[in-house]
Amino acid sequence: MGLKWTDTRELAVALSEKYPEVNPRYVRFTDLMAWACGLEDFDDTEERCGERILEAIQMAWIEESAD
Repeated sequence: MGLKWTDTRELAVALSEKYPEVNPRYVRFTDLMAWACGLEDFDDTEERCGERILEAIQMAWIEESAD
C-alpha cells in the first residue's frame, strides 16, 4: 500500500531522507508536490492535493529536520 496525500508525516520522513541537504522552510509548494509525487512509494494523484496538504507536509518536514 503506497503513500497518500493524507500520510503527511510519512511523506515528510521520506522527503527528509531523500533530500537531507534541503531546508524544508524554503521549499516551494510546486517543488514539494513534484518531489512527493516522485517518491517510490507514492500512490496518489496530484488532483487530490491542495495547499493545506502541502503546508502540512512542509510543517511535518520542518519538525522532522529539527529532531
